[in-house]
Amino acid sequence: MSRSLASCKGSCDPASARAQGWDVHADLSLTVVFSYTQNGILHMLDRNKRIKPRPERFQNCKDLFDLILTCEERVYDQVVEDLNSREQETCQPVHVVNVDIQDNHEEATLGAFLICELCQCIQHTEDMENEIDELLQEFEEKSGRAFLHTVCFY
Repeated sequence: MSRSLASCKGSCDPASARAQGWDVHADLSLTVVFSYTQNGILHMLDRNKRIKPRPERFQNCKDLFDLILTCEERVYDQVVEDLNSREQETCQPVHVVNVDIQDNHEEATLGAFLICELCQCIQHTEDMENEIDELLQEFEEKSGRAFLHTVCFY
């Protein structure tokens, strides 16, 4: 005997759903929803849907930046690789900085504040080219995180 999702009456407790006779598919679906709600993934996905219309690929972007921030070393490596594979046209420098952030709600929130503060400090420097290394070192000490940093050229 399989019950519909509506018969759960808003409960997201997998044990309760099983006790009501849910089928395996519904049970697994509810377990996934419950798990993703508990660990904050659904909240982050909803937030992301509100702030950007679709996923973006840096490799397809032709805009020029002074600073690119990544939150995962794998992504940092891909950005640096892409920039180094492009034909250099303007020789304009771009600083690529990675701040490793674990993919969970708490770390994402803390990382967002850290990156925001870092950007504000960079924005207030008189000469980013000469001050960024020292600034990143200060943030490493303050946050207890290691930052990766390289300069590429357009």
